[in-house]
Amino acid sequence: MKTLSLVIGIAAALAATGASAQSINLTGIYMCVDMCRGSQLAHVTQNGPALNLLTEAGVPAQAWPDWFAPASRIWIDAFNQGAIYSPDGMVIQFDNGTIWHRGLPPLRRR
Repeated sequence: MKTLSLVIGIAAALAATGASAQSINLTGIYMCVDMCRGSQLAHVTQNGPALNLLTEAGVPAQAWPDWFAPASRIWIDAFNQGAIYSPDGMVIQFDNGTIWHRGLPPLRRR
């Protein structure tokens, strides 16, 4: 009986986590502003909870909502690190200190 209760409890916890996961769409073009490893623009494409990243160094990676904070963090397994994103999705800050801001750089006037 205890085993059945435990299984039901775990299933309910997993269902609640999935329902509260990532309510914001992070799709966009980001500019690295701190601790950059390259000079290119970074790209994020989100399809449901899954994310495809292309870093400022041109390195592709996949990410998904972090198990422990799915509404505010993502986990990038290829980099063995996570990242927190702002509530409006305009800033992504990686655990190694790299910071991305959403939006294109200002156009240079000639």
